[in-house]
Amino acid sequence: MGKRHDVSDEEWAILDSVIPKSTATTGRPARDRREMLNGVLWILSTGAQWRDLPERFGSWETVYHKFNMWRKAGVYDAILDVLHVRLDHAGKIDWDLWCLDGTSVRGSRSAAGASKKVSRRTPRNPRTMLWAVPAGDSAASSTSSSMGTGRRSPST
Repeated sequence: MGKRHDVSDEEWAILDSVIPKSTATTGRPARDRREMLNGVLWILSTGAQWRDLPERFGSWETVYHKFNMWRKAGVYDAILDVLHVRLDHAGKIDWDLWCLDGTSVRGSRSAAGASKKVSRRTPRNPRTMLWAVPAGDSAASSTSSSMGTGRRSPST
């Protein structure tokens, strides 16, 4: 039995025809495509950095190189298409309700191509704005009465 993030034999039978085989005739022998896919899935499942990839998947550089090659070649789109067709034929997919997770992660300034060094003029933390609510003439009967008439007072 495989490890947690490894592709099973049944899953590999579906994906084997989609993942391109190496056509190189010179140089080092190509690594096993299934092993490379398992490495990519391990990274995507755990959220770890590429350098933290376990050695059982091979060199992290090799797995990262395959990941990029397959991304540029549209292999992941082809995998998604094959899986869609299988689910559609089995009647297990509703095309009106199908969607992807839209989770977003905040990137650093340098992730967008900006300089890693921050100018001294760039504020690192925005000033906090404190809100004060004036006391009413009578006791509040609910929280909504004290929420609507707030005044802003700058922090010091």
